[in-house]
Amino acid sequence: MYKKVFFFLFLIFISSNSLAKETDKAYFGGGCFWCMEESFEKAEGVIEVISGYSGGTTENPTYKEVTYGDTGHFEVVEIIYDKSLTNYKKLLEIFWINIDPFDAKGQFCDKGYSYRSVAFYKTNDEKIEIEESIKEIEKKFSKEVVTYLREFDKFYNAEVYHQNYYQENFVNYLLYKKGCGREKKLDSIWNE
Repeated sequence: MYKKVFFFLFLIFISSNSLAKETDKAYFGGGCFWCMEESFEKAEGVIEVISGYSGGTTENPTYKEVTYGDTGHFEVVEIIYDKSLTNYKKLLEIFWINIDPFDAKGQFCDKGYSYRSVAFYKTNDEKIEIEESIKEIEKKFSKEVVTYLREFDKFYNAEVYHQNYYQENFVNYLLYKKGCGREKKLDSIWNE
């Protein structure tokens, strides 16, 4: 009897572990994290996207500190993804087509250091993928890519009111996005 129960529990354990998703995380900054959150959440294999801050030295920074202070942080999204459905390279492709990699002052109508574009790497393979993609873009456009390449260290969640902003405040978000000229600029860069 105990052997049957043990065997049954063992089968449940094996099947539940085989159904578990193998996940990873990626970190990108492309100006307004609301817009980046929307872009990545629509991608296949993405489980969750969280708005936050990374790249600087201040611990647990606030939006005001990042935007107006000297924290060294960027507005960033943390992307949690299912490795069986997507990979870092595909996420990197989504990143590029949702930013202006040639703007050294910020992104679209948002200017300032915290709005600069940045691709973070956690491994040497990710670093190589970013470097290779930069070379491809520079070759295609005959322009220098000014997007930062940084080693990932820590990520801090942004305030609750920033999370899922494009869904929770849909009308305000659309007004911001249109007023900022984001889609128009992206079309002019990537749909040549």
